[in-house]
Amino acid sequence: MRTQVAIVGAGPAGLLLQQLLHVAGVESVILEQRTRDYVESRIRAGVLEQGTVRLLEQVGVDARMRAEGLVHDGVSMAVDGRRFRIDLKGLTGGDSVMVYGQTEVTKDLIAAAEARGAPVIFAASGVALGGVEGDRPFVTWRKDGREERLDCDYIAGCDGFHGICRASIPPALIQGYERVYPFGWLGILADVPPCHHELIYATHERGFALASMRSASRSRYYIQAPVDEDLAAWPDARIWDELALRLGPEAAAGMARGPSIEKSIAPLRSFVAEPMRWGRLFLAGDAAHIVPPTGAKGLNLAASDVCFLSQALITRFRDGSEAGLDGYSARALARVWKAERFSWWFTGLTHRFPDMDGFSRRMQTAELEYIRGSRAAQQAMAENYVGLPLSGG
Repeated sequence: MRTQVAIVGAGPAGLLLQQLLHVAGVESVILEQRTRDYVESRIRAGVLEQGTVRLLEQVGVDARMRAEGLVHDGVSMAVDGRRFRIDLKGLTGGDSVMVYGQTEVTKDLIAAAEARGAPVIFAASGVALGGVEGDRPFVTWRKDGREERLDCDYIAGCDGFHGICRASIPPALIQGYERVYPFGWLGILADVPPCHHELIYATHERGFALASMRSASRSRYYIQAPVDEDLAAWPDARIWDELALRLGPEAAAGMARGPSIEKSIAPLRSFVAEPMRWGRLFLAGDAAHIVPPTGAKGLNLAASDVCFLSQALITRFRDGSEAGLDGYSARALARVWKAERFSWWFTGLTHRFPDMDGFSRRMQTAELEYIRGSRAAQQAMAENYVGLPLSGG
């Protein structure tokens, strides 16, 4: 087999990259080690920046998002139960965010690939890269007991934090920067109406909480908890009680309780690998960076990566210029680090850390009170939340 771009990973990054390339007439094949059912069932983030929404529109994969997604013009902050609102639309000149689950984005992109007959190979085991430093890279894998090989011009590594692509780069040629947080998010998904029509980020003496949703009838809630916490110690009733306390009386009054349909604890980390290129291999999405979910940047950073990478690849195949590919890593990382900064800042602002003393907590609440009363502070937060421009780094 041969193609122009081999894409490793059928998450949103790989699928969106394939769609962007397809619109421009560039051929690609996606290889995914998991089954289609597994990929389509993964529970992930649900807040899309304006830039991500526009990319989905650009490639014609926005119909269901427009029909079922929820446009949010603002978000709320709760400080020990007292709530105030950040007017995203008013502070950014009209920008907002779209609440639409990453699971649904993935399903839409897979359906689009299937409709156009684009090659997506699921359950590809033992994926390995070859020839990356030369001009004839290739990817090998096993499928249905057969050894397969795909020759290509370039490889896009979109296979996540634990994937083979970043791990294939010689350690001396890549540098990782990491911050592991001493807590996790205990999340609960339930088929109940949200307690509020917009997201609520809460900081409380007992820790962080988030009231979110996937639709008008499905809610997603989180509370800060030890990353090694035993889920068995958190029956649904205890989680609902803790949410009501941390989110405050106003949110608690609007909270509909119900049985969980999914419950898990996710660790929090910040991670960036530099550079995002080795020879003819280009990293994108979680293969290159991880952000805490506090700022809702993970999926959106993957989208901006593949936006930049697709532009560079299209230019290469259309005009023969490699300037875009040579500048891809620096361009993507410029935006990545800004999003990392926002997620790191927002996490530090809203969570309780094990070594946090009384002074540190007072500084935290003082900054939140400053944001409450300052249009300039709210505007800076809103600009980062709806997403920095995709026109550059």
